[in-house]
Amino acid sequence: MSRIDAADLAQRLGQQAEAVCRTYLSNGHRQGNYWQVGDVRNTAGRSMFVRLTGPTSGKGAAGKWQDPSEGTHGDLLDVIRESLGLSTFADVLEEARRFISLPQLESVPNTPTPKQPPAPSGSSEAARRLLSMSSPLKRSLAATYLRGRGITNLRDTDALKYLPNCYYRGQGEDQTKTWPAMIAAVTDLAGKVTGVHRTWIARDGGSKAPVDTQRKAMGGLLGHAVRFGVTKEVMAAGEGIETVLSLRQALPKMPMVAALSAGHLTALVFPADLRRLYIVRDNDPAGDGARDSLVARAFDAGIEAITLSPMLGDFNDDLVTRGPDALRAHIRVQLAPEDVSRFLAQDHLTCRTG
Repeated sequence: MSRIDAADLAQRLGQQAEAVCRTYLSNGHRQGNYWQVGDVRNTAGRSMFVRLTGPTSGKGAAGKWQDPSEGTHGDLLDVIRESLGLSTFADVLEEARRFISLPQLESVPNTPTPKQPPAPSGSSEAARRLLSMSSPLKRSLAATYLRGRGITNLRDTDALKYLPNCYYRGQGEDQTKTWPAMIAAVTDLAGKVTGVHRTWIARDGGSKAPVDTQRKAMGGLLGHAVRFGVTKEVMAAGEGIETVLSLRQALPKMPMVAALSAGHLTALVFPADLRRLYIVRDNDPAGDGARDSLVARAFDAGIEAITLSPMLGDFNDDLVTRGPDALRAHIRVQLAPEDVSRFLAQDHLTCRTG
């Protein structure tokens, strides 16, 4: 489905703007030439206005909406997405086609709301729906992207998924776009999904997508993490997914977690059986602050804390620039002696793609 096709669907929905609003924004009402409702998620109220009349495209087009209270705006495809809590652009287009195929509904008040209740935007439930729409990482464009960053060992990476069409809207952009994305599940200690992290990828998998904000998280993140392997008495914890996966090329058997930011790393909830924590440090002031805070918390909990420091900015820089052999040699001298034979990859054969 091209952007032109999507624009045509948006225009056709605009020709039935009131019917769309009665269906997907049923908690609102008509006010002159506008539909008035609380927000794009169909909350009762009066903050959001949808144009019911106007040209098919351009300024003042029918179906265009804005919500001054949230500083948001869009078209009727956005209304379908947000009101139903849909996760992929393909699902939105399918629902739009389904709606357009129905008889005209302008004169039918109180049309029943479609089958799935909306999930609040950015909520844990919306994150779980997004994850459920994703496919396995292996042999996907996301795996291609990781290989380009030197990350070839993909064992114990069930937390990572792939979505070929993931929504993206940058600051000040009128139209929602889609890009391939790596989707990471954020879970609590019991394994419950509390959020997701999205990394948008270029369409050839060779780099991140050429967008302003290439990574975004949603849902409940504080204290939780993206997890690789099953934590017992030893674990490594870092900020970024690629940083942690890069370290796993040298320590493929060590359980690790990515907290997604320095602030969230300092708030990480410790597993009950944890006895030694390796803190995967990024070489910047935020990384230093996260390390110091986590060392203090670990000490108070009776957990030994050992800092693992990169040669360059982070461990992915080390892996890409210096190579896996140099990374293993650099890590070896930082490990507790008993963990060298237990966790350190001895040669390149242990780092094959799983």
